[in-house]
Amino acid sequence: MTAADTPADSPAARYAAARARQAASRTRLAEFRRDLDFPLDEFQVSACEALEEGRGVLVAAPTGAGKTVVGEFAVHLALATGRKAFYTTPIKALSNQKYADLARRHGPDHVGLLTGDTSINADAPVVVMTTEVLRNMLYGGSSALDGLGYVVMDEVHYLADRFRGPVWEEVIIHLSDDVQLVSLSATVSNAEEFGDWLEMVRGDTAVVVSERRPVPLWQHVLVARSAGGPDRAERGPGRPGLGAELLDLYAGHVDPTDPGVNPPINPDLLAAFRAAPRTGTSGPGGRGRGPGDRGYRGRGGRRPAPDRAGSSRRTPSRFSVVDALDEDGLLPAIYFIFSRAGCEGAVTQCLTAGLRLTTPEEEAEIRRVAEERTAAIPSEDLDVLGYWTWSESLARGIAAHHAGMLPVFKETVEELFSRGLIKAVFATETLALGINMPARSVVLERLVKWDGSAHVDVTPGEYTQLTGRAGRRGIDVEGHAVVVDHAGLDPVHLAGLASKRLYPLRSSFRPTYNMAVNLVAQVGHDRARDVLETSFAQFQADRGVVGLAKQAQAHAEALEGYARAMTCDQGDFGEYAALRRRIAAREADLSRAASRSRRAEVIAAFERLRPGDVVEVPSGRRAGYVVVLDPGEGAGFDGPRPTVLTQDRAVKNLTVADAPGGVRTVARVRIPKTFNPRVPAHRRDLASSLRNALGALDEPGTRPGKGPRARSAAADDAELARLRAQLRAHPCHGCPDREDHARWAERWQRLKKEHDRLVGRVEGRTGSIAKLFDRTCDVLLTLGYLERGGDGPSGADGTDGTDGTDSTELRVTDDGRWLRRLYAENDLLLAECLRRGVWADLDAPALAAVVSTCVYSGRRDEPAEPYVPGGPHGTLGQALDATVRVWSEVEDLEDAHRLDATGELDLGLVAAVHRWAVGRSLDAVLRGSEIAAGDFVRWCKQVIDVLDQLATAAPTPALRRTANQAIDRLRRGVVAYSSV
Repeated sequence: MTAADTPADSPAARYAAARARQAASRTRLAEFRRDLDFPLDEFQVSACEALEEGRGVLVAAPTGAGKTVVGEFAVHLALATGRKAFYTTPIKALSNQKYADLARRHGPDHVGLLTGDTSINADAPVVVMTTEVLRNMLYGGSSALDGLGYVVMDEVHYLADRFRGPVWEEVIIHLSDDVQLVSLSATVSNAEEFGDWLEMVRGDTAVVVSERRPVPLWQHVLVARSAGGPDRAERGPGRPGLGAELLDLYAGHVDPTDPGVNPPINPDLLAAFRAAPRTGTSGPGGRGRGPGDRGYRGRGGRRPAPDRAGSSRRTPSRFSVVDALDEDGLLPAIYFIFSRAGCEGAVTQCLTAGLRLTTPEEEAEIRRVAEERTAAIPSEDLDVLGYWTWSESLARGIAAHHAGMLPVFKETVEELFSRGLIKAVFATETLALGINMPARSVVLERLVKWDGSAHVDVTPGEYTQLTGRAGRRGIDVEGHAVVVDHAGLDPVHLAGLASKRLYPLRSSFRPTYNMAVNLVAQVGHDRARDVLETSFAQFQADRGVVGLAKQAQAHAEALEGYARAMTCDQGDFGEYAALRRRIAAREADLSRAASRSRRAEVIAAFERLRPGDVVEVPSGRRAGYVVVLDPGEGAGFDGPRPTVLTQDRAVKNLTVADAPGGVRTVARVRIPKTFNPRVPAHRRDLASSLRNALGALDEPGTRPGKGPRARSAAADDAELARLRAQLRAHPCHGCPDREDHARWAERWQRLKKEHDRLVGRVEGRTGSIAKLFDRTCDVLLTLGYLERGGDGPSGADGTDGTDGTDSTELRVTDDGRWLRRLYAENDLLLAECLRRGVWADLDAPALAAVVSTCVYSGRRDEPAEPYVPGGPHGTLGQALDATVRVWSEVEDLEDAHRLDATGELDLGLVAAVHRWAVGRSLDAVLRGSEIAAGDFVRWCKQVIDVLDQLATAAPTPALRRTANQAIDRLRRGVVAYSSV
């Protein structure tokens, strides 16, 4: 009898199945599963089996699906086989959280933590660390890499981050071949492409993709209602009036876990949007139904659909949104607001409204935890940090969470929320980046956010990442994503956004100066080029070239057709069209030159102004007569910006753009020495003097007349006249179909430019990373960090690594060895300042302050000229000037080699860091500053990181001592007892 004829329940089949189960029970995975209190999903089993088979693994799955189980199995394998495992995360907060989890599971003796400024049990067989720490180990040839068997890269999709992403690729490329790599990623649309690259650089790699959420996610829109709600007295004390109604996004027959393409919208939601125009924010309102009858169990069960007569669409207030979710049993919730001030304001609104979400027992436990976690903070600092308002909001079950908060405050919020004691957290999107804080519901206040330069729409990938927090595995039957009605919200757009769950992973890899010297030292220039050409960035570029080449070919065929269409029997129309373009370009050049000349004349006129001048502005938005209060010399790159008083008593700054026709001084008035522009009476008196002066000008012959109108520059330009003569003499000029031919010529020219651009992109993408590396090395050669004709690559300790047979091989100089130990974003600037002795004579506070300019990136609304302790001519001021000069020289060199410029220096943190380093109180440091306490701590930690590198790389013992002293000065108070 054949196998096909054997019944599934035959003795032979049962015996084979039993043998298979017996074999499986003896695997490492079986050991691991016995310690779990939940069954593994199919994708987790597949990934773990591949890992036990000795393969690398890429796991792409939604937030909350349980990807980290695969990473924990790698840790189990390492401990079971006597090898090491490194578990890397993108941020320190996530490292701290994962360290705590693994320490509880395996014991603190077996688990360590390395995050740059924190080192716990670093020699343990399992070490949790930020990705940068592992990169530094690889370049430094650390002995900690001995015996390494497994590396888990959590949130590996971070390699798309344009600032920190290259570190992930560096680690993946440089890890030893015998290390098994576990890559854990959010669900991305090109997981297979990423897996193909991993297979190329790391060997056999299993790609495991799961798009199924373990907890179904329901999509809703929360709108305001204007009438019909229950009276506040009916709901009991301490509850504000409700004004929000929760409506399903999709129609009733749509499965929200798989809505498909263009899913139909809930007709009730569309009716609500059509019912009335938006009218701003809501007041007290009524209640609608909950999320429907699909197994939903809210406190009140399902409510009937409301009567919408008389309703109007208004943005629900934040406290009414939270209260509505509470009434429907949808708390705890994370409420995303893309603004720190918005998060703090939302907490204040809830407190003012009297919202309370906790029981007396929960409140008591919250207060105990908050007091315990902040016990080390001095009472005077607690006042500065707003502790009392913060603790009161916690006690009511409400909190904010954003990067401006003190780390210990954020950690306390995370702990209390994870325990279910905090019911509503108003958070910025940074909370979605890896921290394990799942909720029953996620609320998005808007689908537009500020990205640092413009207001942009939330992308499908960002929407998936944010709403992925909704639904706690093992706790919730379903999760809920809620978008609050707001200006510009379109349900159809939202449905498309919510149904597109995938986004592509794009490499941000680029060579850095530190990377270049380390690669040249370890493997030499030529081998380094080969290594960099294995990057994911080059892998994607090479694949993209195929599509671009096809586009270029299609354009070439179209160009041939356009060329035929513009053919003229009178002559060469291409030549004629080129003449027209040259004439247009010449006219544009002359117009720009005239504009520059007029601008220079206006600036010169501004520079001649003096206080008391009565000035006529003949055109522009400030047209009229003004009195100059302050000439505004040296105000900025746009020239002087004089402060003036207008005829209607307004004090304004006059810019070059305000006076396109220039200015003329027509009279003078006396400005009293006691004049204060803030005093209305002073402005009134001076405006009266202005009117009197103008009145005197009205007498015949006293008011200056306007000069003759300037002759157009084009009228006297010989080159333009010559080109126009050639055009008129060309045979095609008299063609009756000339303009028809010209239109085809314009199309040909536009397409030719696009074709040339595509060809340039094809050529630029071919070997693009290696070309960037070559240009980076050219800069290092120019500055003396690399040199030609040495003994080839140097080892990790700086010793020679080859026999020196290649006289053209690059080698790292002594200066380059300092650069090898500088991993900051401004690595070359730091090395240049060290080499030139710019910081050699600074004391510890001044060194900390000047280093802050290399790491700090302030907000756009901060003052343009921050305060510098000691003044611009003091020791610190002179060091800052010298540092800026070095930066300018580096930028010029980068520009000459077609490299992206080193980040600009920012002096916005100088005063705060200096005050802190000299021992001032937190209140004195932050008073009058726009810097939040949490931001200050975070930036101080980054300054400490760089100082720690200087303490190793500085060329003199004195500077190394100063760097260590600066670290000690900064690492105190709130900076010392903050873990991230």
